[in-house]
Amino acid sequence: MHAAHRQLPFTVRLEWGLRGARAVLPGAEAAVVVDTLSFSTAVSVSVEAGLTVRPFRAAPGDGELHAAAARLAQDRGALLAAPRSLSRLSLSPTSIRTHAREHGGRELVLPSPNGSAISEHLAGQVPELLAGTLRNASATAYWLARHVPPSGVVAVIAAGERWPGGALRPALEDQLGAGAVIASLLRTGPGRTPAHLSPEARAAVALFDAFRHELPAQLTESASGSELVLRGFGADVALAADLNASAVAAHFTDGAFQAV
Repeated sequence: MHAAHRQLPFTVRLEWGLRGARAVLPGAEAAVVVDTLSFSTAVSVSVEAGLTVRPFRAAPGDGELHAAAARLAQDRGALLAAPRSLSRLSLSPTSIRTHAREHGGRELVLPSPNGSAISEHLAGQVPELLAGTLRNASATAYWLARHVPPSGVVAVIAAGERWPGGALRPALEDQLGAGAVIASLLRTGPGRTPAHLSPEARAAVALFDAFRHELPAQLTESASGSELVLRGFGADVALAADLNASAVAAHFTDGAFQAV
């Protein structure tokens, strides 16, 4: 990895996907995984409802990985999130909001190909790990401001989506979510100024500031949002676009994201 890709000397950095995370993570005190549609939003809704969330890497159509997730859930006495569905507890944040209350206090194994996979990898690589998104951006920034000094490095990782074949597709919703977290950190964190932000991080803030008053429309009309709407999951998009709806941050502790 070229040294320039580390985004030095900036202490608030933004990169895409797992390879990007590996570039900017060295020396970081905290990382924030942003997968707006829908891992991070699902985590936010889950911890708000009293669940803890254990991420599990998954790949569409990979039966072996999904079987491994099922075995893990069984071994731990945990719940297992199904592929996106409204009728049962699943990757759909709307389904979690509907069904989670009856399972308060339990652990949820949440497979996903992007946010879960990145979180699972970063868990042992950085002292503090959070799941951030539009609906908990201020809560996430407030936690960071209290626990990471201005001189400490915060790496914000936009998960992105995948093209057929597996190549990373940068996704508008994740850049907006990342921008929301970073913008909130600037407002909340004493000593944090735009000069601490890498150009990549500043660009995400600028995009968020430009669209912050039209987030529902932007997410709905984005490629990822349009896909979910066509599949019947428009409620997930609306829930994900609800800026700062949650006052609860999601922090990774003892193998799972928990409310803080």
